[in-house]
Amino acid sequence: MASAPEFDLILVGGGLANGLIAWRLHAQRPALRILLLEAAERIGGNHTWSFHDGDLPPGQQEWIAPLVARRWPRYDVVFPDYARTLGSGYASVTSDEFARVIAAALGPALRTGVRIASLTPTSVTLADGSTLHARAVIDGRGVRATERLALGYQTFLGQEVRLAAPHGLTAPIIMDASVEQQGGYRFVYVLPFDAHTLLIEDTHYVDTGAWEPERLRANIAAYAQARGWQVAELLREEHGSLPIVLAGDFDAYWQELDGQPCAGLRAGLFHSTTGYSLPHAVRLAERIAGLADLDAPQLFAAIRDEAHKEWRGQRFFRLLNRMLFLAGSPDKRWRVMGRFYRLSPRLIAHFYAGRLRLRDKARILSGKPPVPLLAAFEAARKIHPRQIRKPE
Repeated sequence: MASAPEFDLILVGGGLANGLIAWRLHAQRPALRILLLEAAERIGGNHTWSFHDGDLPPGQQEWIAPLVARRWPRYDVVFPDYARTLGSGYASVTSDEFARVIAAALGPALRTGVRIASLTPTSVTLADGSTLHARAVIDGRGVRATERLALGYQTFLGQEVRLAAPHGLTAPIIMDASVEQQGGYRFVYVLPFDAHTLLIEDTHYVDTGAWEPERLRANIAAYAQARGWQVAELLREEHGSLPIVLAGDFDAYWQELDGQPCAGLRAGLFHSTTGYSLPHAVRLAERIAGLADLDAPQLFAAIRDEAHKEWRGQRFFRLLNRMLFLAGSPDKRWRVMGRFYRLSPRLIAHFYAGRLRLRDKARILSGKPPVPLLAAFEAARKIHPRQIRKPE
């Protein structure tokens, strides 16, 4: 007779989704034997995760509040032909706060510096050859390469800097697309953490995940100089390449997982257009914490159901992505978002929350399209990855 597994749940990868799941389970169900494994020396990597007030209900905002590094009551957007301030709350979670709070809460239930050789739905084999067993294992190690999804990419490099003099910003600039476009939809994202400290992030919506760090660093330096900001110190640098889903075969993707529970980007739980993932991670953590049975088949089914619900709900966003990436010139992609940001604040809030109503969708598509009409129709009909030609 096989011995009972030593853990109820093992989470592999200490990123946003798995970290929130472990933290929520520890708080809500402390009797569970959970273990969070991370290859690096701390969880959370080197990231900034943000969300709008409308993305989460008050109860969810309350329990993640200890992770929030800064909140603002409004934010700005800038385009070549106009600028706008939106009176919607915005908040950011930093890796530092994420690691500090969650590591302290988990204590011995967190192990860092752990290399993984392989895993199954109920076991994890470490690089030293030892094997850990659990009722279920969640794989949260980021995007999985697959032919089942057709993707564009949001590539970015951000620098947190301390300035020699106050910057003068009173709100984040979550999209400054007045900059040179450089072959794709490019904007600069700026978070003012205090009077002298900014995160300046150069972001590109492009066809491949390849990126040029030196060019992005030069773009940040040029942007700071144009704003009259003198950088006194580079505090840290972060970079990434987020998937932007154009089309996909949901059932085939999940068949490839072969019963392996997963979370975060690996489960497709992110906003298909913006790449924001924190609201999805919060919802998944709550759903898993509420499950009566954490055995691998039941956990896999629950996560797949959550992902399927989001996949159905984001069909319209994939349509917008195809219009953004497949219709018109890359240097004119900003016109799609520029037109969108002239719409009502309520509709914009629904968009970021991923909860567009029928009348919202009709309003977004009404009027003269910001891309060639024929190209827009061609992009709209390409609903399967095979129909979308990949760049050479």
